[in-house]
Amino acid sequence: MINFGKKIVKFRIPIIILSLLLLIPAVIGYVNTRVNYDILSYLPEEIDTMEGQEILKEEFGNGAFSMLLVEGMDTKDISSLKAKIEKVDGVSSVLWYDSILDISIPIELLPSEVTEAFNSGDTTLMLVVFSDTTSSDETIEAVTEIRKIANSQCFLAGMSSMVTDTKNLSEKEAPIYVVIAVILSAIMLALTMDSFVLPVIFLVCIGMAILYNLGSNVFFGEISYITKALAAVLQLGVTMDFSIFLWHSYKENQLRFYGDKERAMSHAIANTIQSIVGSSITTIAGFLSLCVMSFTLGLDLGIVMAKGVLIGVIATVTILPSFIMVFDGLIEKTTHKNLLPSQKRFSAFITKHYAVFAVLFLILLVPAYYAQSHASVYYKLDTSLPDNLESVIASQKLDENFDMTTMHLVICSSDTSYKNMIAMCDELSETDGVTLAVSLDSLLDGVPEAMIPDDVVSILKNENYQLVLIASEYEVASDEVNAQCDEIQAIISKYDDSAMLIGESACTKDLIEITDTDFKMVSIVSIGVIFVIIAIVFKSVSLPILLVAAIEFAIFINMGIPYLTGTKLPFVASIVIGTIQLGSTVDYAILMTSRYKKERSRGKSKKEAVTIAHSTSMNSIIVSALSFFAATFGVGLYSDIDMISSLCMLMARGALISMAVVLLVVPSLFMIFDKVIVHTSVGFLPKKVKEANHEKENRENSSDDSYVVPNHN
Repeated sequence: MINFGKKIVKFRIPIIILSLLLLIPAVIGYVNTRVNYDILSYLPEEIDTMEGQEILKEEFGNGAFSMLLVEGMDTKDISSLKAKIEKVDGVSSVLWYDSILDISIPIELLPSEVTEAFNSGDTTLMLVVFSDTTSSDETIEAVTEIRKIANSQCFLAGMSSMVTDTKNLSEKEAPIYVVIAVILSAIMLALTMDSFVLPVIFLVCIGMAILYNLGSNVFFGEISYITKALAAVLQLGVTMDFSIFLWHSYKENQLRFYGDKERAMSHAIANTIQSIVGSSITTIAGFLSLCVMSFTLGLDLGIVMAKGVLIGVIATVTILPSFIMVFDGLIEKTTHKNLLPSQKRFSAFITKHYAVFAVLFLILLVPAYYAQSHASVYYKLDTSLPDNLESVIASQKLDENFDMTTMHLVICSSDTSYKNMIAMCDELSETDGVTLAVSLDSLLDGVPEAMIPDDVVSILKNENYQLVLIASEYEVASDEVNAQCDEIQAIISKYDDSAMLIGESACTKDLIEITDTDFKMVSIVSIGVIFVIIAIVFKSVSLPILLVAAIEFAIFINMGIPYLTGTKLPFVASIVIGTIQLGSTVDYAILMTSRYKKERSRGKSKKEAVTIAHSTSMNSIIVSALSFFAATFGVGLYSDIDMISSLCMLMARGALISMAVVLLVVPSLFMIFDKVIVHTSVGFLPKKVKEANHEKENRENSSDDSYVVPNHN
């Protein structure tokens, strides 16, 4: 590793030039990576709702439906508006009164349930059918164009409308996320480190690594908007540790080699590689554990972030040292006194009163676990959006005027008889919460078949399948609509055992069931993988239990706070936060444990070893946690997308809670379980000092608690 470090120092100028040139393809890749704004599209392809969506696209050429409400407009103008919308690229057809009857013919000729469902006072309803899927670029562009054509009297509701608003809001906010994270991180680093220029160099190098990561996503074709929004902020917060480790090692080696900076940096690079291997592996493993989710948003976020951490490691030992060496003079000119005070007294206090913190840990563990396991989550996707968005306003008006909050779609075999289709629609109409159930056959009930245009028939029926439209007054993701979905499925199965229920509510019901299982699986995998990694790194049986237990305790507190405050979290938070917090902040515990092991192997008593490990690790842990907090907290405050805001606030709070737990609880666990650790771990005590240390500890236990921290560097 020393030779590798020497080569980096020797070729620092070519490395900087190459790193800058690599930004060109990175930017091109970033610009050409498609962003997916439809969370439901990440459901497994093999479930009925997703298979049904594919049948809808292939058989009917329809990928999505939206409801257009028109207020205070006469019939002639509505018909003219409909004709304009039908000409929009991406719109397959528009279903309204004049699709079935000429506007000169009284609407009363239609079945009463149809007229009542599509007319309320001076408001009428159109069904807009798109030719592509809910979140396709073509559909989003069609929604945008429809909004331009329609005036202030028109409101477009539905998933495609919501996805369009999510896209617009996310694209507006995403660049600001990075600016906020960079500014706050720079301020925090400037205050907690010993140079004003150094934070800028850190952020430039990490920013380059972020661009490499985001640019390489082009090979995946697309990423989710959540991944895009969080990737930069998360990578900044998580990989800042590596930069801090390198700088501290560089400063220590300068003293060691009497100011020989090139030699000091060569050794710093070698030391950093050794130090951050275990740290980065646990972080990468935490993100990769998201890939076991059947809800593939986890795969999307997990791979991008694991890749980001790996790129961050490479940048830290190549690009960052090159920049530090080139700008070393400027760094020295802007050096200032470290504002963080010496931690020796505080470390001695923690070690002396370890029993108090251990008792607090035991007292809080059970209520923290209870609180986090009872925290409420929501699955209704538009809940995460501001109330003033067009899609949200349209949904509210749809509910107010038509008692219609969502639209179900049933796909039946075309062989299902006319009699069964009529009976099915009649039974569906009587289901609690259903305001309309209509098929082609129910539309024909009382209307001559010749009066139904072919293009209307093709919307609802072809040679293989036929559709039933069901309007529901129940909210998506509510217990009522989930029960309604079960009842609808039972009804349609009586008449056609191959019938499928699809639509936003059915997909969201699947989402609830799938993510509940995913949450348990991800938790088990992430804990198991990190447990194994810690066991291998420290060659210990006991340390993985203690360190994982400490960070899990921090996670319980973090996730339990929303329960105590009555805050509902987006469902994604409950799945990914535990994994992210575990993978990214267990590093704090590993850092302290490494020094504890080093001091014990040198023959120090447990009290000396724990105190030295605490005092020497504390500043690095504080700087790292505060940097992570700064990178995420500002974004959490700013974002109007609750899915992003909640995740960032949880990560920010989680960093501080993990910091506190590592600084207060982990030393207490070392003090209490030192004998267990020593006897179940390799390399904690040299053989020649075991007996001497045993006698020393016996003397300490019988003496008073006064203790002064030795001056160890």
